[in-house]
Amino acid sequence: MTEAKTKDRTTTEKPAAQRLEHVNLIVVDLDGAARFLQAAFPGWRRRGEGDDAWEGAPRRWLHMGDDANYVTLNEFKLPDAAKGRHRDLQSAEPGLAHIGFEVADLDAVQRRLAAAGYAPDHTGPDHPHRRNVYYVTDEGLEFEFVEYSSRNPEEKNLYR
Repeated sequence: MTEAKTKDRTTTEKPAAQRLEHVNLIVVDLDGAARFLQAAFPGWRRRGEGDDAWEGAPRRWLHMGDDANYVTLNEFKLPDAAKGRHRDLQSAEPGLAHIGFEVADLDAVQRRLAAAGYAPDHTGPDHPHRRNVYYVTDEGLEFEFVEYSSRNPEEKNLYR
């Protein structure tokens, strides 16, 4: 155990396990990206949001998630021609390919996304211990949702 010091007390606590806390994305349409994430994860909320400047460029930002995990969305207030683009998902260009979320009920996620008007782009290959589906948002971000049927790491991470 380690000791963690705060301004007025010392506590003994176990070190946190390593985990991915958040992903930070620059998007063209912050509200559209937030709608997609809210449809996929109805338990997520707007944890915090605001307006400020980043490197001199005005932006809106939003932390969308729960108390443990979130996605930061940033929308720069620039003319469309200056906003750039997401990488071509069918190319070998460097950059973000997709963000993957493990879910307990893939069918429920797909129903919620369908009800919100989102259609899957493609599914992953057949696998004995997992099912996955990919969605591409209107602006070209790809999200994967995966459900595992095993807790055994050797089965979950079986590569064939």
